[in-house]
Amino acid sequence: MSVFNSSTLYPRFFLTGFSGLESSYGLISLPIFLVYVTSIAGNITILFIIRTEPSLHQPMYYFLSMLTLTDLGLSTTTLPTMFSVFWFHAREIPFNACLIQMYFIHVFSIIESAVLLAMAFDRFVAIREPLRYAAILTNSVIIGIGLAIAGRALTLVFPASFLLKRLQYRAVNILSYPFCLHQDLIKTTVSSRRVSSIYGLMVVICSMGLDSVLLLLSYTLILGTVLSIASKAERVKALNTCISHICAVFTFYTPMIGLSMIRRYGQNASPIVHVIMANVYLLVPPLMNPIVYSIKTKQIRDRILKKFKKHAV
Repeated sequence: MSVFNSSTLYPRFFLTGFSGLESSYGLISLPIFLVYVTSIAGNITILFIIRTEPSLHQPMYYFLSMLTLTDLGLSTTTLPTMFSVFWFHAREIPFNACLIQMYFIHVFSIIESAVLLAMAFDRFVAIREPLRYAAILTNSVIIGIGLAIAGRALTLVFPASFLLKRLQYRAVNILSYPFCLHQDLIKTTVSSRRVSSIYGLMVVICSMGLDSVLLLLSYTLILGTVLSIASKAERVKALNTCISHICAVFTFYTPMIGLSMIRRYGQNASPIVHVIMANVYLLVPPLMNPIVYSIKTKQIRDRILKKFKKHAV
């Protein structure tokens, strides 16, 4: 068996689309292309509306801007290799390019998880302390939260890339997806993966695992606060402000859990199922978040309609 140490000679890595359906890639790529276009256009629209409407310069919409920027980052990180595979059948990816893509995919995923947690905190403060909402979540506090979120993600993922770079691989390595993921790269190594695997698990626990627990705690506190409100109409109004965020949380965590389950228990499942789940995990949140917030958030919906009507006249 030919083995390469990545610190001297770089092995070759090949991405995988839908095995056995190569002749249909042109047709398969059409809905994927539409998802990308819709995701990018939707997120840019949300950013534009928030940027140009002074009335939306509030903490809730600043956090939504962070979520939108994260979704744009995630979409643009996966787009090049997706279409190199489906449009040009160019499957080979340089090892360093694969590491860079893996790094940013996981960075943006961790950032999205943390932004969703920050948005839950925002909803808790808005419901619990409505009169002090703007005083608590000042611009400087929001900037600090944003920097902490980005710093945590960048710091946590970097050692994972460094550890992967020190491992040995076969001369030719076939990946499972049309993009590079940490758990997929680890499977191709022929040297001991113990340290990388443990560190990868610790990153998940310290980021998305911790965030999910704090999200549950946040909504427990939100629910307790809402139930303490005397007026039924006010309770419903308070809960309605959380609907978009709850949808975003489920849109993010459901595909992630599904991908983890299929990787853990679906060894006998078709490789196509694995690719579909990975695509859903990375493509659905950037697609659905702007749709959900455009439909469920009246302030954004009204301003989008206002812009369209203005240009239609």
